[in-house]
Amino acid sequence: MTTVLIADDQPMQRFGFRMLLESQDDMTVVGEASNGTEAIRLVDRHHPDVVLMDIRMPGLDGIEATRRIIATGARTRVLIVTTFDLDEYAYDGLRAGASGFLVKDAQPEELLAGIRAVAGGDAVVAPSLTRRLLDAYIHHLPPSPTVDGAPRPEDPRLAPLTEREREILTVIGQGWSNTEIADRLHLAESTVKTHVGRILAKTGTRDRVQAVILAYDTQLVTPA
Repeated sequence: MTTVLIADDQPMQRFGFRMLLESQDDMTVVGEASNGTEAIRLVDRHHPDVVLMDIRMPGLDGIEATRRIIATGARTRVLIVTTFDLDEYAYDGLRAGASGFLVKDAQPEELLAGIRAVAGGDAVVAPSLTRRLLDAYIHHLPPSPTVDGAPRPEDPRLAPLTEREREILTVIGQGWSNTEIADRLHLAESTVKTHVGRILAKTGTRDRVQAVILAYDTQLVTPA
């Protein structure tokens, strides 16, 4: 049974989400929050598998709530629910530790599949959409520091990676799916999955979305 907390300041939106989720045999709603502060409190109380998190809420917004929830080291994963074309904060939500995002007008089947994927440890943002999002909001990245005009030192998170793992992290950041990586690098897809798992473990990234952000942060990938 996947436990879900709904965080949204719109009562009708919460009601709609609850009705949909509780129609599923494998999901249950453990609570509702109307702002980020309530969400944090209810996560601490119920330890849900997934928080369905709105971004724009009164008081503490969904981004800061996500950041604080992830910072506790809890097993709870956050799925941002937003409107991509309008919401300039979606990128910040991913950087705060969310495992992905969906738009509010997604089909019910997409939302349910997204929650199941996040609960299972996967990311729910399609690789091409991840790349589009990061390229659109890449200006949120801090400037690359230099020392006496020299390039900055390599990020220590990359040090444990083999050359092959570094190559795969780079193409993950470029938006390649596992199937595309297997086809283009002439690897079995199971081998690619093994490499991806090792990359996540070695770099301390929670999921594929965070791996993409790492690739941008460390400049393995730069915006087109």
